[in-house]
Amino acid sequence: MTYKSNKRTRKNILIIVIAVIIIVNFKVILKGFFPLEYEKSIIEYSEMYNVDPNLVAAVINTESKFAVDASSSKGAIGLMQIMPDTGKWIAEKLELSNFNEEIIADPEINIRMGTWYLKKLSEDFNGDYILVLAAYNGGPGNVTKWLEDEKYSSDGKKLHKIPFKETKSYVQKVKFNHRIYKYLYNLGQKAE
Repeated sequence: MTYKSNKRTRKNILIIVIAVIIIVNFKVILKGFFPLEYEKSIIEYSEMYNVDPNLVAAVINTESKFAVDASSSKGAIGLMQIMPDTGKWIAEKLELSNFNEEIIADPEINIRMGTWYLKKLSEDFNGDYILVLAAYNGGPGNVTKWLEDEKYSSDGKKLHKIPFKETKSYVQKVKFNHRIYKYLYNLGQKAE
């Protein structure tokens, strides 16, 4: 064997070793990009409101990357990025007393409100995952209008086009994140 072939062989072995390490640690690496915090609250409120906990985690990751102090330029607050007016309305429906904008930032309350809101949107849009996510981001009023418009819905039940670029992107991100959270954590499906 020549020096060049020994060097090439060592390089190939190194590449194989690195590939094996990456494959073996794939989930660990992915978890760095798709963290899971507040698992107990996510599971508790998902069970309470009959919402897939993997979806709740995916929404949180998409909305705030689990940053408690997240806020948007539009005024959305907390892990699940709840707008103050929506938070006030949800607080009334949940009969939360002494509502103020600061409580929306509390992770426990934010997850409870956001999960309840996902359930409500699911009821409003017959459990259609795409419509629920589009409504969570773009507003239920907009989704209802889009369903009534032949440019966006051919049957009035499903959207074949989402006109808001931000909402279309949001739906795609949450769908992707949902698959990842289900793969990494499979919340609510763990053996007892």
